[in-house]
Amino acid sequence: MRPSLEAVGRYDPLRVRTRFLDGFNPKATFKILIEGRLAGFYVLLTKSDHLYLDHLYIDPEFQSFQLGGQLIEKIKHQAKEVNLPLRLQALKQSRANGFYVKHGFVKTHETEFDLHYELK
Repeated sequence: MRPSLEAVGRYDPLRVRTRFLDGFNPKATFKILIEGRLAGFYVLLTKSDHLYLDHLYIDPEFQSFQLGGQLIEKIKHQAKEVNLPLRLQALKQSRANGFYVKHGFVKTHETEFDLHYELK
């Protein structure tokens, strides 16, 4: 996340930490472990009318393992099981945008800094 924020001139360690901690929900936060090592985490929130992927982070050391794609497929399956659309947002200049589009997400709208996506 830091490189994406730096690319748009919005990296502020205090702001990033505060935003994350203010919205931290341990029941919705899931660790990704590979051989006992923390490879990443994601936060999946259940809203009244959709699932919201609030965070998805894969440690750069593990990005070549295709964990992100496997994880997205798992989350898509969860959304399908509960018959809810899956939504998320990403910084406009983030490499993650291509990843989400590749996995079937459609841009619904944009704000000053973010692109918003949905998978029905």
